[in-house]
Amino acid sequence: NNASDPWSSWNVGKSGNWDNGNAVDSWATKPESAAGQRNSASNNWETAATFGHPQAYQGPAAADDDDWDDDWDDPKSTSPSYLGYKETEASEAGGVQRGNSRAAAMKLPLNKFPGFAKPGMEQYLLAKQLAKPKEKIPIIIGDYGPMWVYPTSTFDCVVADPKKGSKMYGLKSYIEYQLTCTNTNRSVNHRYKHFDWLYERLLVKFGLAIPIPSLPDKQVTGRFEEEFIKMRMERLQAWMTRMCRHPVVSESEVFQQFLNFRDEKEWKTGKRKAEKDETVGVLIFSTMEPEAPDLDMVEIEQKCDAVGRFTKAMDDGVKELLTVGQEHWKRCTGPLPKEYQKIGKALQSLALVFSTSGYQGESDLNGAITEAGKTYEEIASLVADQPKKDLHFLMETNHEYKGFLGCFPDIIGAHKGAIERVKESDKLVATSKITPQDKQNMVKRVSTMAYALQAEMNHFHSNRIYDYNSVIRLYLEQQAQFYETIAQKLRQALSRFPVM
Repeated sequence: NNASDPWSSWNVGKSGNWDNGNAVDSWATKPESAAGQRNSASNNWETAATFGHPQAYQGPAAADDDDWDDDWDDPKSTSPSYLGYKETEASEAGGVQRGNSRAAAMKLPLNKFPGFAKPGMEQYLLAKQLAKPKEKIPIIIGDYGPMWVYPTSTFDCVVADPKKGSKMYGLKSYIEYQLTCTNTNRSVNHRYKHFDWLYERLLVKFGLAIPIPSLPDKQVTGRFEEEFIKMRMERLQAWMTRMCRHPVVSESEVFQQFLNFRDEKEWKTGKRKAEKDETVGVLIFSTMEPEAPDLDMVEIEQKCDAVGRFTKAMDDGVKELLTVGQEHWKRCTGPLPKEYQKIGKALQSLALVFSTSGYQGESDLNGAITEAGKTYEEIASLVADQPKKDLHFLMETNHEYKGFLGCFPDIIGAHKGAIERVKESDKLVATSKITPQDKQNMVKRVSTMAYALQAEMNHFHSNRIYDYNSVIRLYLEQQAQFYETIAQKLRQALSRFPVM
């Protein structure tokens, strides 16, 4: 469904086909080693264990939310069918469509914000002098190429304790979640719409340099059902953990304000300040300072093309695994358990027939056959429950990365647009529309963009390697345990049969 595919405009590009053969270059394949820069092992990013929360600030007053959108979206929003929810025709053929309205993230909201209005890229490339923003985002050269500077200490945010609240004398209800930072042990409460606000602000500010994955879908019906609340909280937790992992996003003022405001006044002040931020869109690159010499245009274009090929190929691979996983989930929770149940019932029926023969010497055999039938019914239950123990986590990780990868067409588009502007600059110099110094500035600024793209890809690859190593190990471990349990039950059933 090309209408919902953020990659549809990139399927045929100037850089050639999106084939796996040239998908990766030397810097893109190596995991990032933050330890080469500082002693921060990858395990530091793991989700912290649950702990007791201090008294939490109860969030902005209800009156402050009246001018916000409601907690739900259009009626087409659905939950993944692999979790037992009904599919809709709108879901994509490749499996579960998560956050589809946000997958091609920047096409909808960004035009109304500074930095994204046309001519867009020229605001950054051709500005005589860029404003000096207060925030600076350094880029250093690490063991595997350009890197963001990682903070000396890391933190996570625990999303917990969903509680139902109401306003307008009970006419409107909502679910509020408690967020607790592991580095401060302070808590604040936020509704889904507050997460949505944060998502939009991060998208507007960083979206052309850093992939900001979409939030879990909004939903019209069933919003207060326990299973839905549990699933939403799990996905909000995963989203917040991703944001906390990112060294640029996690240290940004808007993200810190979202987690650490102390009262309603501070929340409102920070909210208004974030909404007035003009260092957004292409202007985010003006805050970046690579500690490295400028790149030449050939290398810049090669790096951009390599990122495009890899992310498109990975997007295809992730969608294929989602499709296969969803089909397997349906089979494990539908036809397969029924087949085992049929075998079990057939064996028990056979034992019942044997018992009517009146022959005294077959009671042990009849009992063993009956127990074997019951064993197959137990196996049916194990098969139906198993996807929740292993496939669920593999599917969720793929959904997260599908969200990341859906952001890259816009990021790559911005970079390719900047490269094309530089290519056209010779004509502008020849016609005296810009000066040679202007062109030199353009090359320098596109070089900064290229360093940012490489730094982001180093972060992306290090997380990808860690995440897929962890989740596939978990999947195989659980699968091995699952089949060992089945084998043990079958051996127990076998031991009941008399030896002839």
